[in-house]
Amino acid sequence: MAEPTYEELKARLADLEKQVETKQRAGAIGFRVSEKGGVSVYGLGRFPVTLYYEQWTKLLDAVPDLKAFLEENKSKLKLKQG
Repeated sequence: MAEPTYEELKARLADLEKQVETKQRAGAIGFRVSEKGGVSVYGLGRFPVTLYYEQWTKLLDAVPDLKAFLEENKSKLKLKQG
């Protein structure tokens, strides 16, 4: 079997990048540590949500209040269909 050419490898890499991009767009949520030490959440929207450790823990502690707020204001919120 012959070694793949540079162009074949380049095309294969492009295909793999498209597959990863498609997977990310399919609603899969992923996490990464940013260069500045924050935690970025991918998969919620077009751009990642990045907060620092203390911000995440503060937000997570407020989850019950956030859930209650969302339910109380559901009629005012724009909801995505599907």
